[in-house]
Amino acid sequence: MRSTRSTTRRLVSRTAAASVVVAALALVGFQAAGAASAATATKASPVVTCTAANTKLTVSTVSRPINHLLLKATNTGAKPCYAYSAPFLRAGADAQAPLRWVEESTPQSVLMLEPGQSAYAGISAYSPDGEGGSQVTTLGVLFTDKKGNATATEKSLKLPGGGLFFNSAAAVTYWQDNAADALVW
Repeated sequence: MRSTRSTTRRLVSRTAAASVVVAALALVGFQAAGAASAATATKASPVVTCTAANTKLTVSTVSRPINHLLLKATNTGAKPCYAYSAPFLRAGADAQAPLRWVEESTPQSVLMLEPGQSAYAGISAYSPDGEGGSQVTTLGVLFTDKKGNATATEKSLKLPGGGLFFNSAAAVTYWQDNAADALVW
């Protein structure tokens, strides 16, 4: 009987010790996970809105489709930035309203540009269905904020080739992650 009690005590002692070890390891693991997530949170840069201050803008002509331009925005900042919606574009210095946005080009999510990455918007300058129009030599570009409003600073770009004809059918796509998708519309 004595050996049974002894064996039972050793078994209970080992089980209790194992439970203590498991609990201690779980606590250490929990604390380490918390420390790791806190370290990750302090390392992660907050994402800002893409603006004329942290983004380089260029506009170029394309061979196809005809009457189109390609607007490229490259994040030159140190933090990632969101390229919200579509840019507000002013075709010419005396334009009364921004170009309309091509709603069919809305991407599934907001584009986030890491430093050095680019977003693209296709610009349709005119269509035979449009009315009026004039030769335009500059393009005013304003980024969009999270709420859909224009950001404060406009960047003026000279259009390549001395300008392009714009009429009432002119439009711009939402920001896309590649040039081919931006030029579909």
